Amino acid sequence: MITQVKFISIPVKDQQRALKFYTEKLGFRIATDQEMGPGGQRWIELRIGKAETRVVLFTMEGEEARVGTHMNTSLVCDDVDATYRQLSERGVEFEGPPKKEPWGSYVIMKDSEGNRFVVGSD
Repeated sequence: MITQVKFISIPVKDQQRALKFYTEKLGFRIATDQEMGPGGQRWIELRIGKAETRVVLFTMEGEEARVGTHMNTSLVCDDVDATYRQLSERGVEFEGPPKKEPWGSYVIMKDSEGNRFVVGSD
């Protein structure tokens, strides 16, 4: 039976720029960074805190149009307002300030490649 999600892939145009964004601005840690076949692409896996699921910064050939789109992925933090302030100070771009809904608080974050994510609290 299926037991977990191993990784999610985030399409990126510039792997080095994305790696810098995710490690320096968001605090993700490198799990794997190695060359992957001809063409200069790398297989980059990142860890987020204690989560078992990893983030991969890789775009398959023919999938370049996915870069800069809305990701069907929600990132979780303890405090949306505090995370928004802290990441804003680090230069992370958001579509607007945090919003409060009956089901919780959230904000839409953009990464270095223009991909958009929901960042919310449990």
